[in-house]
Amino acid sequence: MAQIIESIPNISNGRDKEVIEACVDQIRNTPGCTLLDYSSDESHNRSVITYIGNAEAVEEASVKLVKKAAELIDLNHHTGEHPRMGAVDVMPFLPIKDCTTEDCIELSKRVGARIADEAGVPVFLYEQSATRPERQNLVTIRKGQFEGMAEKVQQPDWEPDFGGRRIHPTAGVIAVGARPPLIAFNLDLDTDDVQIAKKIANIIREARGGFKCVKSMGFEIEDEETGKKYAQVSCNMTNYQQTPLYRVVETVKSEAARYGVHITKCEIVGLCPMKALTDCAEYYMQLNDFDFDKQVLENHII
Repeated sequence: MAQIIESIPNISNGRDKEVIEACVDQIRNTPGCTLLDYSSDESHNRSVITYIGNAEAVEEASVKLVKKAAELIDLNHHTGEHPRMGAVDVMPFLPIKDCTTEDCIELSKRVGARIADEAGVPVFLYEQSATRPERQNLVTIRKGQFEGMAEKVQQPDWEPDFGGRRIHPTAGVIAVGARPPLIAFNLDLDTDDVQIAKKIANIIREARGGFKCVKSMGFEIEDEETGKKYAQVSCNMTNYQQTPLYRVVETVKSEAARYGVHITKCEIVGLCPMKALTDCAEYYMQLNDFDFDKQVLENHII
């Protein structure tokens, strides 16, 4: 059986198609790597790339991606709704087939060392690769963003794991690590009042006493076609089995109703485990005794 590791790096450009394609080409042109998906958001000014391969291929593609992004993206001139600290902001590795979390942790360390050496971008190890408890959470590492990172890395507890107490002058720093599957999930509201989205995000966010394994923020988004602005609740679901998608949808729906606001649409960014979607189907269709393993056709033919 062939080993499969997945990576889902986020690059800090969602507006310049030439830059985005040049970065994605680093994956396309790496033997043994398969590009699964990439998507961009102009308001966030961020693109998410998903690819798979064996450890050697994923390692090579990942290092090439950071080198190209560091060449093309200058965060001194970057603006966008989404927090960021690097040209490639985050690079997670997930075990998919015939590999373990430990394999992905070792891969993250090899990739991190090479990124610092070959691209000159300092690296923090995060999530399951973290070398200190406070570095498990990406939000904690990213605090201060690109603009504050040069000062942050001089603090006693914040020297990067690779690359020394410095930042790349245009590409910042990057977080690299092994983690479980994460679902990037956005809910758009029929209001331009971003404070409503922020209040709702605070209610559902685990760090504020909300749902387990939910990270959330409120953003103001501008429609790319019409230019109309609207509020968005943006979530990272770090364990959909602890907190399913439908529970977040229903809570956001009820909290929005307090302000006379409705959800206009939901969006999944990148790829998503099938089980997360069938859990929603089971809930909304009120399926009785649904058996995911036996009743999903694809489970019998893939």
